[in-house]
This record gives sequence, C-alpha cells and structure tokens, in this order.
Amino acid sequence: MNTINHLYWRAGFGLSPAQWQERKNWSIQKAVNQLFAEAKNNPPIKTARPSSDKRFRDLSQKEKEALLKQQRQQVAQLNTNWIMRMADPDTSDLLERMTLFWHGHFACRSRTGTLATQQLNTLRKYALGNFRDLLISIARDPSMIRYLNNQQNRKQQPNENFARELMELFTLGRGQYTEQDIKEAARAFTGWSSGLKGEFVFRRNWHDYGSKTFFGKTGNWDGTHIIDMILEKPAAAEFITRKIYRYFVNQQVDENRVQVLANAFYQSNYDIGKLMRMLFTSDWFYAKENMGIKFKSPVELAAGMIRTLDLKLKNEVALIFLQRALGQILFNPPNVAGWAGGASWIDNATLMLRLNLAQSIVGTTQFNFRTKADLENQQSGGKGRRIEATANTDTIYQLVKNQPESRHLPILAEYLLLQKPTVQTRLIEQFSPAANKQEHLAQQVIRLMSLPEYQLC
Repeated sequence: MNTINHLYWRAGFGLSPAQWQERKNWSIQKAVNQLFAEAKNNPPIKTARPSSDKRFRDLSQKEKEALLKQQRQQVAQLNTNWIMRMADPDTSDLLERMTLFWHGHFACRSRTGTLATQQLNTLRKYALGNFRDLLISIARDPSMIRYLNNQQNRKQQPNENFARELMELFTLGRGQYTEQDIKEAARAFTGWSSGLKGEFVFRRNWHDYGSKTFFGKTGNWDGTHIIDMILEKPAAAEFITRKIYRYFVNQQVDENRVQVLANAFYQSNYDIGKLMRMLFTSDWFYAKENMGIKFKSPVELAAGMIRTLDLKLKNEVALIFLQRALGQILFNPPNVAGWAGGASWIDNATLMLRLNLAQSIVGTTQFNFRTKADLENQQSGGKGRRIEATANTDTIYQLVKNQPESRHLPILAEYLLLQKPTVQTRLIEQFSPAANKQEHLAQQVIRLMSLPEYQLC
C-alpha cells in the first residue's frame, strides 16, 4: 500500500491523477511540508447577505416565506460550493479536511447563508491554529449561539444548553465536571448573544456579574474565564486528541499513542498545527493496521470521486440530494453530537447507492436514487433524483498510456484503492468490455470504484 495515497486520503480527499503522477514517490516529510505550506493560503469565503434589512417579525407573511426560501438556497449553495472546493486539486487539501473535521466536532445546524458562511470562515481561520482561539470564536459564533439557545441565556433564568455541550462534547467529555459546574458556567455565559444582522453581541444587562464557583475556584467569572479553566485541565487535551485520533487514524484507539500526542498538544498550548504535523509524521500513522480501514464519509466519497474523475456536474444542487441519500448533509448535522461516522455510514439504505455511484456517473446510465427516508418508507411516494455529470478520464489515461495493457489494471488499482481488491483481476477484466482502449479504461475505473475496497481510505 502506498503511504502517500494514505496520507492524502486522510489529510485531504485523495490525489487527482496528475497529482498522483507527480507525488506518488515523494517522501512523507516532503508531502507533509507541502500540505502545510498550501494551508497557509486561506482567503475567506464571501458572506451571503439576505435581500431584506427589515427585522423578520416586521415582514409580511409573503416576505417571510420568500426570505426563508432565499436563506435555504444560500445554505445549499454554500454546501455545494464547499464540496467543489474540497474536490478542487488547486485548493488546500489539509485546510479543507481540518475544516470538515471541526465542522463535525462543533456540530451546528445553520439556518441562513450569512450565519453558515460566518461559521465556516471561523473554522477555516483557526483550523490549524490555536484551539483556545477557535473555542472562544465558536462560543461567540451567532450560529452556535442560536443553535444552543444562548440567546435565551439571561441572569434571571440561565439556559444551560451551551455550557453543557461545551464540556460534554467540545472539550472534556462526561465524568470531568459536575452538574453544579454546568450551572455556574451557564451563568458565566449569560449575555453572550447575537444581533439581527448575525453579529456577536454582549448584552451587559443580561449578564450575571455575581460570584461563581467553577471547578472549585470562586470569582466573578465570564465565559472566557470558563474556557481558560477548562483548558487548564490536561483532560481537555486528551479529549480533543482522542477524537482526532479516531477521525484521522483509527476508530480503535491506541491510548498510549493518544497520551503522547495529548501531552505534546497540552505543552504546546493547544497548537493544532503542531499536533497534526506530529500525527502525520509518526511511523505508526502508516502502519498496516491503520491504512485502508476507514469508511469514507459521504462528503469524502463525493469530493474524492469528483476530484479523481474531474467531474463536471450539470446541476450541483444534485449534491444535496446525494448527501441526503447517503446520510450526511453539510450544515445540517443530526444533532449537536454530530455524525457518528465509522461503520454507521454503511447500511442497507446506502450500500447499493455507494457501490453503483461510479457506474451511474462514468457509465451511460443516470443515477436515479431516493433518499434514505424514501427507502425506509416505501409508501412515501418520493420521486427519484438524478445526478448528471460528465467525467474526464483523459487524465487517468495518462497514468497507463505508456504501459503494456496487462499493467493497466494493477496501476489503476494502486491509485484508486487503499486495500488490495478481494475480487480477482480476471473478473474485473471480464466485466469491462469496450470498443476501444479509452472506453476499456473507463470500464476498469468503474469496476474498481464499484468494489467495497473503494469505500475505504
């Protein structure tokens, strides 16, 4: 198994055929340096703005419906634009991959294009920076404030939602705090709110300035103090590092390795970039038991396939239907815990869609699918959706054009798969009939992408 392929699937979304030709023999150190160098180029995404400056409650019913529709369209456009950005070989693999990780870690359902874009820009800005800076920015993020009801967090009646999730899901995990700590932390975050235009607002009249006791320390704490006291605990570094290990390395956690990484993360004052560089340059990251064993998420699968095949979609909105069918819609997690990941991506409703996706795109047939809800409820009457796209296999052909035909399939398998296929090569050849070499190549690509091993990275 090629270690460079492994690195780029974990730190990005795979390599395009041209990138594979260029980088497949690079050293790990050179590739990691390149990934981090590219991540420094981080222009912010333009923030979408609603067409109306009126307060929502002052709009007519017709205006409200039109504005809500516009906001849904803006979120959908941001969704598809982000996937196409992930798929673009000219963007930073590592930056987009880390942003996707934090998007799942700080799971938040964004209802408007303005709020979704602001939060995405925050995640991108701090994706490889300092975790404290990221955490404070998320605590002040209007989309998160609204999602976890901190708009309703006032000194007369504290709302504990954000304080609870801050510790349980974002920093420490269960067992590291008490219910009283949650109550006191909620008081510290009173008044952290947002304005009508989607900006952070500290409402002084809503804030509880009284004395609070948190983790046994008493003082006139505010939200920033709470975050600092949380991060003083080594358990916070361990919690974040363990989650990163499960996402980037293996669902089966090696606690000894996590402890070494977490200690370094804590000592670096929570430098995310240093942690990730340490992980990607560790020998055990490339151990056999960690390669080709991670199920691709729907977004990873889509972005990687678009990049590999240089797909041109006739209607990018089809990516929304694909995400819905496969169980992962950006900016719309199932709950604040985010997507479970791992083997949960594969079930009876998604497996056949995944295995037939390449055939539908590269082949002559269109992909007509129904969402998971449609498949689970046969009486729903939901209409099928189609993805129409054109694939460019010319760049893949460059990988094999100077090789004997007997070598084509092994070369393609090395590029496309992280595990040796269990299906015999002769069977793939047998079911790849074609009138010419280019068509034969396309059929081989389809067969390899239709294998269970292609679902893994």
